[in-house]
Amino acid sequence: MSIRQKVLFKIKSVELDKVSLPKKVSSYFGENTFSTETMRKHISKSTFAAFKAWMNEGRTISLEQANEIADAMKEWAMAKGATYYTHWFQPMTGLTAEKHDSFISITGPGKVIEKFSGNKLIQGEPDASSFPSGGIRATFEARGYTAWDPSSPAFIIESALGKTLCIPTIFISYHGEALDKKLPLLRSDEALNRAAAGLLKLFGHKDVKKVFSTCGPEQEYFLIDKNYYDLRQDLLLTGRTLIGAPSPKGQQLEDQYLGTIKERALNFMFDVAVEAYKLGIPLMTRHNEVAPHQYEFAPVFEESNIAADHNQLLMELMKKVALRHDLVCLLHEKPFAGINGSGKHLNWSLADDKGNNLLNPGETPEGNLQFLTVLVAVLRAVYLHADLLRASVAMAGNEHRLGANEAPPAIISVFLGEQLTKVLDMLENGVKAKVSKRDIIDLGIARLPKFNKDATDRNRTSPFAFTGAKFEFRAVGSSQNISTPIAVINTIIAESLDYVSSEIRKVTLTGKDFNSAVLKVISSVIKETKDIRFEGNNYDEEWLKEAQKRGLPNVAATYEALEALSKEKNIQLFEKYKVFSREELIARYHIWIHMYNLTLEIEANTLNEMVNASVVPAGYKYEKLLARTLDEIVRLMESAGLSVDPAALKDKKEHLSEIVNKIYFVRHNTAEMVNLLEKASKVSNEKRAEIYFNDLRPLMEHIRKHVDELECVVSDDAWDLPKYREMLFIK
Repeated sequence: MSIRQKVLFKIKSVELDKVSLPKKVSSYFGENTFSTETMRKHISKSTFAAFKAWMNEGRTISLEQANEIADAMKEWAMAKGATYYTHWFQPMTGLTAEKHDSFISITGPGKVIEKFSGNKLIQGEPDASSFPSGGIRATFEARGYTAWDPSSPAFIIESALGKTLCIPTIFISYHGEALDKKLPLLRSDEALNRAAAGLLKLFGHKDVKKVFSTCGPEQEYFLIDKNYYDLRQDLLLTGRTLIGAPSPKGQQLEDQYLGTIKERALNFMFDVAVEAYKLGIPLMTRHNEVAPHQYEFAPVFEESNIAADHNQLLMELMKKVALRHDLVCLLHEKPFAGINGSGKHLNWSLADDKGNNLLNPGETPEGNLQFLTVLVAVLRAVYLHADLLRASVAMAGNEHRLGANEAPPAIISVFLGEQLTKVLDMLENGVKAKVSKRDIIDLGIARLPKFNKDATDRNRTSPFAFTGAKFEFRAVGSSQNISTPIAVINTIIAESLDYVSSEIRKVTLTGKDFNSAVLKVISSVIKETKDIRFEGNNYDEEWLKEAQKRGLPNVAATYEALEALSKEKNIQLFEKYKVFSREELIARYHIWIHMYNLTLEIEANTLNEMVNASVVPAGYKYEKLLARTLDEIVRLMESAGLSVDPAALKDKKEHLSEIVNKIYFVRHNTAEMVNLLEKASKVSNEKRAEIYFNDLRPLMEHIRKHVDELECVVSDDAWDLPKYREMLFIK
């Protein structure tokens, strides 16, 4: 009996103690966050007013006020059992980082008190030398700073033996360059705020003080039993299976999607929800996804910065909670070949401080006009900067997913749906020279004063689709930190909103009334951006040809997609809107190329180890069994006159030959892979990434093909690696 088979008999659901919680989620939602309302209860009215002015108007609080907030935060956290605090930040690894410090302060020999100052709240100094910097700083330059982000509430993380106060922060170098994911996102929201508020003023909304992006990232993931996970080196080290034959039953019956959730998975979901609600993460939806043992969580929309923080927290929670259930949560974009991978559909919209959604069509002709202006600005942004959107989701894991059956292709296009497409076509062709409110009605806009709540059907194949008062960027990978895609979307749309506002002003200076000017600009942008719109099936081969005719890029390789970050026009764009400096953008290019290479190297070396330590020995064991059997049959034929059909004997020989040859092919190609890694180590990072995409990845897939063929014929007793049919259909 193989190790794998022994594990199979031991697997069972974890018996959990039932936790007694209040029946209403509202009674404990956010109880572990130092929210604005919690802060109000713990500090003076004057300090709270100063804090709100800081948030809304940018007027910095005094050190005394910071001290008061810090002391209140400490007292609140300690009352909940926290003994340590940490500045929680998001370095360029894409994960989160933290260095814990105690609240204690020495007051004398053998005496301490708990103390937390405003200085410690506002600024920290973790060692920055080991975090990716892309050349911004040398390895020996260790100093880096964290700085409090007051727009995202502090929170408490619970472990079995204690609690820690976590303070969301940005992370910068000694000279002030962004070394993290959060700061560029905050900068992009500032740029978007200025541009959108400027457009709204043209439409008469002079009382709007703040416009911000909102997001709701749908998080897909897999669950597998931890016993199987521990037996798979590839899952342990890379997050995905590098080998593994397809299960006879996969997702072809489509019986998993939105089906009844198995109790073991449902218990996990309940557990995650409780932890998420305590942290103020507004999980709304949970369900089975398409592939076996694939699931999804979806939250309510929040301000983008908070949504990004909450998504990072949610991913950490999911991994931690899964272990309580003897499960492992897999967030890799393609953990299992041959079935759907996991994405993180990023729903994006615009809102103002009056509670209005700028992508809501509205109820009057003028309202529709404003909506359409914002809509065409988004179209223009995607049309001009599709390369940046593609770069924002470029990573090794996403190369396996983009273009597959469940994900959009690498070609960036926009889907609007039949209703909006008709409106834009009408505006492109039917604008009159002089437009009044009556003319607007003639153009058909007033006949659409109340769009359906969902003004469009969904298009699962489109990478950037309008899905009713929001856009859905479906190309984001499930393991990604969403801050970078949001920062890119915010920046390119800020630039387009500024452009549209400027063009409207220019036209009004020629003597046209405001409505006529707006319609003229809308018509012009619709014509300019028509090529980016596609309403059909993005998987269709004809679309690939059509996209090429339109000049839309189709960039499959990560290394090619990331080149957008080094283009001069893109550097100037980000510098203009103060989202990235030239140095910060180039650094990210180098970091992400390097991380791509490291990921592929880890995968290749893991595959080499698995082949030599698990696959080939299992093959030899089976080969030996076949050889002994054949030898025994031949011996008995010669010594005992055993009668064997020549065809049966031939079949035995052919089967043995097949196994011998497959083992040879696996070993031969694996040796080639090792040689390729050695060759690639001598070239630049950029050239190495090219070699890895064009040569290493296909070679790894070729090795996989032969290994998977071996798995299908080697006896179960000899094969120790857990199989797809077991991992994807656990008890």
